[in-house]
Amino acid sequence: MNTFKAIIVQERQDQVIYDLEDVNLDSLSDGEVLIKVAYSSINYKDMLAVQKNGGVIRNYPMIPGIDLSGTIVHTTDNRYKEGQKVVVTGFAMGMSHTGGFAEYARVSADWIVPLPFNLTLKDVMVFGTAGFTAALSIIALEKKGMNINNNPRILVTGSTGGVGSISLQILSKIGYKNISALVRKDHQAEVAKSLGATNVLFVNELGEQNKPLNKQNFDYVLDTVGGEVASVLIPQISYGGSMSMCGNAGGIKLTSTILPFILRGINLLGIDSVNVPINNRGYIWEKLANEWNISQTTLISEISLTELPKTIEAVKNGHHLGRTIIKY
Repeated sequence: MNTFKAIIVQERQDQVIYDLEDVNLDSLSDGEVLIKVAYSSINYKDMLAVQKNGGVIRNYPMIPGIDLSGTIVHTTDNRYKEGQKVVVTGFAMGMSHTGGFAEYARVSADWIVPLPFNLTLKDVMVFGTAGFTAALSIIALEKKGMNINNNPRILVTGSTGGVGSISLQILSKIGYKNISALVRKDHQAEVAKSLGATNVLFVNELGEQNKPLNKQNFDYVLDTVGGEVASVLIPQISYGGSMSMCGNAGGIKLTSTILPFILRGINLLGIDSVNVPINNRGYIWEKLANEWNISQTTLISEISLTELPKTIEAVKNGHHLGRTIIKY
């Protein structure tokens, strides 16, 4: 190909701007594998990547996009072959290495996962980093004792966003029956219920963080937002319970005391989806491809690259529901 379309983020006169441009292969970072991108997806991190002081992109100009699925068109690594369908999420992609918001991407062979059986190139981007993170969160909580047989009281925050919406669906699909969804706006309540929540709570119903220990309302919390919401919830986790934490849409600061930890023995479980070792990723994708596969029922929108700015603004302003995937 001579040229192809890509979103280019640049810093000009102390402002960060982005637009759809014609580029060539010289615009791509180095790597052993060239991929014809079929789909990408939009995550909260992708929204931050196109903001001034977003803390995602390390150098400009850059092609953002932390997810992609597609077909290998050239490889110098004998682990892969031309025509093979693959998925790439995380690592440095869309940060310091050109990412998935382009018709072609060149990546390290060490970042690639072969397309799992039972999933299409579209399906894996319905999941994307959001689904991968949801799976990591559920696995972490189950390792700390969350079990269907105990009918635990589970709360999912940010429940109609990417990670939250997929988490609700997976938890419901695999048999959990006592799932509360935390929402901010009235229209999100019915959405959360349609995704599998058995109960809906509004943020203003959580109360203020005015006690080191509050009533033990939840056994496990799958938190996607951080900040004040997470701070308010820590004193409400039951004895021996756990909270997974994977996002910072609500802020990066956490206010708490040591009392929930030393008097109730609760656990905070940090979830990182970016640098999960490649050898561990296949297992997670197999879970998503089989018993945790909700790709056909999740809340999705499909757009083109030209429609990206509208979705970015929706994510920025808290108006985005479910998952948005980009088709090339």
